[in-house]
Amino acid sequence: MNTQSKSKSDNKAGNKKVNKAWLHDHINDPYVKLANKEGYRARAAYKLKEIDETFHLIKPGDLVVDLGCTPGAWSQYVRRRLSPGGAAAGDLNGTIIGLDLLAMEPIEGVHFIQGDFREAETLGHLESALNGRQADIVVSDMAPNLSGIASADAARVEYLVELAIEFAQNHMKPQGALVAKVFHGSSYNAVVQAFKDAFVTVKPYKPKASRDRSSETFLVGLVLKVQR
Repeated sequence: MNTQSKSKSDNKAGNKKVNKAWLHDHINDPYVKLANKEGYRARAAYKLKEIDETFHLIKPGDLVVDLGCTPGAWSQYVRRRLSPGGAAAGDLNGTIIGLDLLAMEPIEGVHFIQGDFREAETLGHLESALNGRQADIVVSDMAPNLSGIASADAARVEYLVELAIEFAQNHMKPQGALVAKVFHGSSYNAVVQAFKDAFVTVKPYKPKASRDRSSETFLVGLVLKVQR
């Protein structure tokens, strides 16, 4: 008997079971159903909604920058939050700028920039959109492509969080707030420390919309420390 063929066959069967279980959970997820009902592109909108309602972050007239915004659920939530009637279209009391390496379907009222904000060209587009202003809130749902190698993945997570913090330090008002997705793992303590080095107040928060089995959580940094 070819044990290698059996092993491959077993792996395929296992993968099918995992995919089937994930699809079943996804279809029956109450937040997926709610997102479909309310017109959000992803269930992630409810993570930011809960964070915002807990910490009272986004206010009328704010300038909000959404890092890693594709497919756009967080920008959609911010757009509704800044709408006088909470609508997905129409009047908007504030400014929303979204950045991502990937393309995003347009959202009314959201200024989308595709590119890497570490590059001069993208940074130029951002500064043009900011028009001399600084952000009130920066939100980051950025996550790396995970390799399965713990040490490498931890370094990637830490790097993205450091980028978000640096971005906030350069483009956000001192009294502003940064919300960033992080993961529990070997890099978690280092990431929390990076937040504590940059912000007066740091609050970890795991929204109900974040699946229990997910290692993700969110850090909320309030009021930038003076840079020396």
